[in-house]
Amino acid sequence: MKNARVLFISQEITPYLPESELSVIGRYLPQGIQDKGKEIRTFMPRFGSINERRNQLHEVIRLSGMNLIISDTDHPLIIKVASIQSARMQVYFIDNEDYFHRKNTVMEDDGTYFADNDERMIFFARGVLETVRKLRWVPDIVHCHGWFTAAAPLYVKKAFKEDPIFSHSKVVYSVYNDEYPETLAAGFKSKLLTEGVKGKDLELAVNSTWENITKLALQYSDAAIIGSQTINPNISSFLEQYNKPVLGFEGTDTYLDAYSNFYDELINTKSHGSTKK
Repeated sequence: MKNARVLFISQEITPYLPESELSVIGRYLPQGIQDKGKEIRTFMPRFGSINERRNQLHEVIRLSGMNLIISDTDHPLIIKVASIQSARMQVYFIDNEDYFHRKNTVMEDDGTYFADNDERMIFFARGVLETVRKLRWVPDIVHCHGWFTAAAPLYVKKAFKEDPIFSHSKVVYSVYNDEYPETLAAGFKSKLLTEGVKGKDLELAVNSTWENITKLALQYSDAAIIGSQTINPNISSFLEQYNKPVLGFEGTDTYLDAYSNFYDELINTKSHGSTKK
């Protein structure tokens, strides 16, 4: 389907971060979908390990300047952008001095996860959606990649469900073999609360393990994609009972066509069945 619009919300994109399963698909999936005639917008966190000068990031003043309130504290939202010239593709970066000016992405040098990763992922998800609103760009598909994006489906379907920018968007969540052994902070559930998001929407966020936040993301998505050849067995079992479309793992040679067709089917489907591929 030409002229469809796909918003990619990615945890990692190469060359801004080292190559990984997530960062490689974050780089080449948007380009491939754009080459198939769809419009794209691509977002990632502006982690502190990203060299702004080398990658030619610059602030988009007209999009920056908003404050997001998390845990009763205002956090300025800064938007930066860079171009991957060979792909004719722009990447938008969500930035904030408190959350993203650290030399590592989600953990300390010793492997300890940052204590405020819950707030960082909330800020990222809300920052992306607020920026897309400012752009006045209406996505048909919102495709989330990586556990750091897990709050985005909730906000699209609850906080932004009446917003004309997102009211008809279909959310896709890709599940990867990217789990971590710790839980997010105990206050994660209360921090997720905002206008349109109620406590009853967040039962899975009470014990915020990787499995539970993945299930929370899937709960508020319209469809799922298995992004890794092997995924957590409990999530695999969850997807077996998932009464929404699920696209199984696709290899390097087939995923672009498969994902593009999957998007088209979702856009053309008003109700969700349980077809799995």
